[in-house]
Amino acid sequence: MEIYPAILTDKKEKFVEMARIAENFCKTIHLDIMDGEFVPTKTISFDSLIETSLLIEVHLMVVDPINYIEGFSKNGVFRIIFHLESENNPNEVIEKIRKFHLSPGIAINPETEASAVESYIDSIDMVLVMSVNPGFYGSKFIPEVLNKVKLLKKKNILLGMDGGIKHSNIHLVKESGVDIADVGSEIFLSPDPRASFKRLSML
Repeated sequence: MEIYPAILTDKKEKFVEMARIAENFCKTIHLDIMDGEFVPTKTISFDSLIETSLLIEVHLMVVDPINYIEGFSKNGVFRIIFHLESENNPNEVIEKIRKFHLSPGIAINPETEASAVESYIDSIDMVLVMSVNPGFYGSKFIPEVLNKVKLLKKKNILLGMDGGIKHSNIHLVKESGVDIADVGSEIFLSPDPRASFKRLSML
């Protein structure tokens, strides 16, 4: 299982600081983008991206995600994930992500059934299972979502999990069959982010 350090901030200078820290110990980060409408929190947007050696997986927690795709098609972004709950026409969003030669993914909130994403499996590259209600750093992990992973693993698709993942529960995430764990506060709020990342990677 891979660990992607997750960045959530509303300040460009903080994003730059966190990205520079991450460059020292990983190749890929997960960047949370929020509009203050789909979720209560608002973060930086595409105009805050910088030149970096990192690959960036963008997680759109926004209304009308289709309007964000072109802006994020630069500066190391390789995948854009949007929420099934935020879009009435997911196929249109998937098509536009592909148009910019990016990898499309769909995220589902804790209350959304795994079956809701099944009709899009053949059109996307990954499913991101939210293990918290989205919108905040440091939220509490919801273990019941692990059951979704078991169902989705049968679909032979890349699976990510995002939210509340810590040293104390990452073994549950790994054992469930998740391919990528997005970890934010446990890394960046640690006194030694590099050491925290390495420890998580070994568990």
